[in-house]
Amino acid sequence: ADEIASEHVQVMTSDPDIFLRRLTNYGALFLGPRTNVSFGDKVIGTNHTLPTNKNARYTGGLWVGKFLKTCTYQRVLTDEASVMIGEYCSRLCHMENFAGHGEQANLRVRKYGKRDVPWYQPVQPA
Repeated sequence: ADEIASEHVQVMTSDPDIFLRRLTNYGALFLGPRTNVSFGDKVIGTNHTLPTNKNARYTGGLWVGKFLKTCTYQRVLTDEASVMIGEYCSRLCHMENFAGHGEQANLRVRKYGKRDVPWYQPVQPA
């Protein structure tokens, strides 16, 4: 079932909880003989806006959380951490030819690591 990543998966075994613990790729999961797809689609909770065409591999069905805005943030707390992250970031950006991103990393290595890094050259490990 996980490989197929179906819109609907109905499990009718003596112990459906095994599948509840193991399955991760489905639009809606219906457990046990008393439950069925039409109950889920129409009455008992999940709706019928579900992923099809194997899209359940990376997304679930429509629910209120799809309409909530998520705000994320990052904060580097020490000079040493900024330098260490900057070294890795600089080299990755250089490999991808992202000059602006790489220079942002290099600036932190220069400022917080007090190192002389040429403009848009990958930072070498200290």
